[in-house]
Amino acid sequence: MTSAAVDWAPSATNFAKSPARLKKLSPTAVRAFKDIAGHWKLTPMEQRIMLGIIPQSTYTKYMRDPDSASLSYDTLQRISILIGIFKAINILLPDEQLADEWLSKPNAHPLFKNTSAKEFLLDGSMENMAAVRAYLDAERGW
Repeated sequence: MTSAAVDWAPSATNFAKSPARLKKLSPTAVRAFKDIAGHWKLTPMEQRIMLGIIPQSTYTKYMRDPDSASLSYDTLQRISILIGIFKAINILLPDEQLADEWLSKPNAHPLFKNTSAKEFLLDGSMENMAAVRAYLDAERGW
């Protein structure tokens, strides 16, 4: 294959970031996020932080009408990580109430420094989200 052939070939990243693909995935992602936020009892501001500090008006519109959502690639990544965190917690703690409460309880693991995973996530960084996901995956034996 010549370098010219590679230049025009669409990459997986470009496909994933295409506006049409983002728009298609957004309503389902918003609905999943709303469900998780309800389980974790996140305030609207906490939700906005976890979504990447999206504007209040955008947040309100998307929560009211998920079908109108057109999320950024970054926000979809954040929701994907949160879905993974939610799934891992529920596998590790099959009791729904314990699973839902885990996020808000202080944690002695060095990653959390005696704060809750929720506090750790509310710094708003993708790095902390990925760290919580990796921690829970390790606890699951992945």
